[in-house]
Amino acid sequence: MNVRSSIRRGAVALAASALLVGAMAGPAQAAPTTIHSGRSGGWSGTWAASPHEPTEVFGPSWSTAGFDDHSVRQVVRVSAGGPSVRIRLSNAYGTAPLELTSATIAKSASGAAIKPGTVRKLTFHGRHKAVIGKGGELASDPAWLRVEALDKLTVTLYFKRPTGPATHHAFSSTTSYRTTGDHTRDTAGSAFTETSPSWFYLVGIDVRGLLPRRQVVVAFGDSITDGAVSTPEANNRYPDELAERLVAAGKPRGVLNAGIGGNRVLNDSTCFGERATHRFFRDAIDEPNVGAVIVLEGINDIHAPDAGGFPCFDPPVAVTADQLIAGHRELIRQAHKRGVKAIGATVMPYGGSAFFTERGEAVRDALNAWIRTSGAYDAVVDLDQATRDPANPDQILPAYDGGDHLHPNDAGMAAMAAAVDPTEL
Repeated sequence: MNVRSSIRRGAVALAASALLVGAMAGPAQAAPTTIHSGRSGGWSGTWAASPHEPTEVFGPSWSTAGFDDHSVRQVVRVSAGGPSVRIRLSNAYGTAPLELTSATIAKSASGAAIKPGTVRKLTFHGRHKAVIGKGGELASDPAWLRVEALDKLTVTLYFKRPTGPATHHAFSSTTSYRTTGDHTRDTAGSAFTETSPSWFYLVGIDVRGLLPRRQVVVAFGDSITDGAVSTPEANNRYPDELAERLVAAGKPRGVLNAGIGGNRVLNDSTCFGERATHRFFRDAIDEPNVGAVIVLEGINDIHAPDAGGFPCFDPPVAVTADQLIAGHRELIRQAHKRGVKAIGATVMPYGGSAFFTERGEAVRDALNAWIRTSGAYDAVVDLDQATRDPANPDQILPAYDGGDHLHPNDAGMAAMAAAVDPTEL
């Protein structure tokens, strides 16, 4: 079964509508295992994905049924390098303890294949098996695999026993692979015949030893940060483009993507994750070695009541600019409490999209005016100015339009990254 096309069609349909946008012997011995990754010395985040609840609102998904005697192979591109690496796994939305039978990390080859000689068997507290408690997160032990900036890595997880519903990240803009049995050490990808456009359980990859203190930046946001209509497999999301800019300048650092499609500042969603004010600590400021967070959130709060009763935007409340500003102030407060720099990004144009209204535009304008002029954020990235059409400032520049008049295409993603001043990070 290939679920990539069905979920991708669901994502595109959503973009055209509402989104347009330890190891133990067995679960009986497992206690909930959670680490505060941001407090773990010596590590820096080099890749991340924000988890959310299982859902099939976009089509068939492995997340709702989970896995049973399955190997799941996931490909990611890191932003910074180091001499050793670890992974972080989350069971945040599981219904029971999660038993992991074995796991590996390797340098990626093509598709599901990995490079011979680079496969590293992962351990957790010295053991190959691990149990992650319901709601918990677990980091692997260090694996001695030298990672360079912008390397592609492949993580393979094997679950011998049924997992139940899987914590996942729906829109990865890349391909994950599945097969039956333990194929964690296979260098060929031929056994992995099933595919999905989502990531499962994997929420972070960290490197050790090279980056100075506070050198990680988190891009926090919704589907625009998530790269909703960027080219699949191309790593053209705006955080990816920013990482490439920093590498080209000879100053690589961890750039982490904490976007969730459809996410809102003030309201939870069973499809689009917990509200920003609730997930901000976990997904942004508790990341290892984080020094700055770029916040781009609010457009889904603005147009949710105009989404035609789409269930993922339940409740479809109409928020005011003052309410959104209060939400942003809460994010700033949380960042400053941990000594993290808070960078505000203005909300980009959505004129011409299916749910544009003058009411919503007035809220967007007021929020952007506050971000630019209040001084509440430590710095500002004016993405509205960087991407709008000078001839029609309420709309995105046609050259940057991904087709729905809200999400930027690859060129728009590059323009967003170019608007970030590296000295502000």
